[in-house]
Amino acid sequence: MTTPPFLRQGVRTMPQSAMPQPSTTPPQAAVPPFAVIPGAQVQHTLQGRERQIVDLVESTYRLHAAGDSVNPPSYFLRFPDRPTARIIALPASIGGQVRVDGLKWISSFPDNVSSGIPRASAVLILNDHDTGYPLACLESSIISASRTAAMAASAADWLSRHRRRPTRVGFFGTGLIARYIHAYLTATGWNFDQIGIHDVSPDHAAGFHSYLEHTDAAPRITTHDSPEQLIRSSDLVVFATIAGRPHVTDPAWFDHNPLVLHMSLRDLAPDIVLASANIVDDVDHCLKADTSPHLTEQLTGNRDFLTGTLDDVMTGRVALPEDRPVVFSPFGLGVLDLAVGKHVYDEVARAGHLHVVEDFFHELSRYG
Repeated sequence: MTTPPFLRQGVRTMPQSAMPQPSTTPPQAAVPPFAVIPGAQVQHTLQGRERQIVDLVESTYRLHAAGDSVNPPSYFLRFPDRPTARIIALPASIGGQVRVDGLKWISSFPDNVSSGIPRASAVLILNDHDTGYPLACLESSIISASRTAAMAASAADWLSRHRRRPTRVGFFGTGLIARYIHAYLTATGWNFDQIGIHDVSPDHAAGFHSYLEHTDAAPRITTHDSPEQLIRSSDLVVFATIAGRPHVTDPAWFDHNPLVLHMSLRDLAPDIVLASANIVDDVDHCLKADTSPHLTEQLTGNRDFLTGTLDDVMTGRVALPEDRPVVFSPFGLGVLDLAVGKHVYDEVARAGHLHVVEDFFHELSRYG
């Protein structure tokens, strides 16, 4: 019998009796320590690292598009006695090198603003991949704003690569999300000749105007009295409102074919959606909860108005027209919050600054 080549090269096989046998004892799992990461630590970890966070969000989005994630539908908790308020649960799981599960729990109470406190508040729970034990609770309004702004900056880049790059940006809605999107755009290389702003609250518009004036390279800033003025004078339009139903209804306002970052999802009437090339982050997630694309689907009975996903654009499966508005409507994926949150956790742990709650898990003996 011919000796196999790998034996002739000096590699020995192990007798069957000497082969390692499967262990009948499961490996010992350790309960992870539980940490609390407050907003100051989150902000310190993320501030000035916008380019890095955009790259992280893009790589996580590609993992999701490739199927290496679990991202169930978000759950909306609404209140009959507080119709403008809601709390949303976003469970998710990421594979790849991140390997973490978790849940974002984010509230939106618009009436807070009149009391001088932010509309949104959030926490993020990270669960250990192997044991399922929660390992951290992070303040997450900053994480949520950062991942939203990173997705906006990424979309602005990819969706304008084969179109004329916008030089005039308009912000419709001037709250925290608008501020973060502006910061991420400028930190990733965008320079604008002019910035337009519009808000239903003159005080909010004035506050955003003041913020813009104090940025490093403030261009010409114009506060517009009407939505039409803002849209017609901008070739990149950022919607960052709290609108619950469409309030922009005239497709003629978009005749100059701008790029639209429809971050708040419910601003545009179906007629505008139908007149545009529509890109979403995830089809099934975006077409629900009465978003503008969801209303368009209900009106038409189909999804033919969708051009594709951002991943389709990134991979070259979809080409964008130059003779129509391009609208990006991202529902917002829990996997992105998880990725940014796990990055924050890892950085804080690496620096040795985790605030661990000793003995958080108390009942650890199965039989007492």
